[in-house]
Amino acid sequence: MAVLQLREALRAAMWEEMERDPNVFLIGEEVAEYNGAYKVSQGMLDHFGAKRVIDSPISETGFSGLGVGAAMMGLRPIIEFMTWNFSMVAADQILSNAARIRYMSGGQYSIPIVFRGPNGSAGQLGATHSNSFEFFYANVPGLKVVSISNPDDAKGLLKSAIRDEDPVLFMESEVMYGMKGEVSDHPEYLIPIGKARVGREGKHVTIVTWNKVYWTVMAAAEELAKIGYEAEVIDLRTIRPMDIPAVLQSIRKTNRCVVVDESNPLASIASEVAYRIQAEAFDHLDAPVLRVTNKDVPAPYAKNLIELWVPTVDEIVKACKAVMYAN
Repeated sequence: MAVLQLREALRAAMWEEMERDPNVFLIGEEVAEYNGAYKVSQGMLDHFGAKRVIDSPISETGFSGLGVGAAMMGLRPIIEFMTWNFSMVAADQILSNAARIRYMSGGQYSIPIVFRGPNGSAGQLGATHSNSFEFFYANVPGLKVVSISNPDDAKGLLKSAIRDEDPVLFMESEVMYGMKGEVSDHPEYLIPIGKARVGREGKHVTIVTWNKVYWTVMAAAEELAKIGYEAEVIDLRTIRPMDIPAVLQSIRKTNRCVVVDESNPLASIASEVAYRIQAEAFDHLDAPVLRVTNKDVPAPYAKNLIELWVPTVDEIVKACKAVMYAN
């Protein structure tokens, strides 16, 4: 095991896969000469050369479409978005082409492509640079959506995504790129897409979450432990396909659930998780499922308003106490 920053774990995954398979290449804005907007691709241009680490113009539709075409011809592109907010410009390439060509071609083409970059709020970036888009893309058949919370998952899941024969959307976070953690250095270290993990075991309430708000949830679980309640934390890791069996297994033990989702509440992933629990484990519930989400307004710019906008430790503790009928 090595201790790596999350950006270093992502780089290690891409580096190892590019060493293993000459068909893998990276393209995006500032990924080459500048070493990546967040230094994820540092050193890759010097090692792999300009034919495999490619700076693109500011044209998300263009380089995403190039990637889809390259995947149809047998290459395995990694498309880096400076932020998933910019992916809206390329949405037609992702939704209409990458997601549907296998189906529309009767299986003649596979699209082994990874779209990756930071997602969600990240400091004072304003309303157009702070959105979480996993709910948007997870609605589309043909796409797989991964959303990571730590360096080890970053490496193991990104390597699996690069080897996948279908489009994988890989969502990171700007504020986690400097996070350090133990990461496997085995060249065949693969974490299967679609498998959740238990981040903390408990018996009184289940909290389901993913990506960087996982760490807010873990802080809330510590606060609950101080007053005698043990929360079980499920890190989904993959939004589509979703590991609902892992969630249900926990619900059958705790009988109570809170879903914490750093996006807007309407038609959210939290809504889907709550629906699946009531549909498949209703008899095991001792209280309605609650959710803690962002406030249903555009992302603010002011720091004090951002802290009110996203899920907080106090809100998560309050929701957990509510489903446990605790004072």
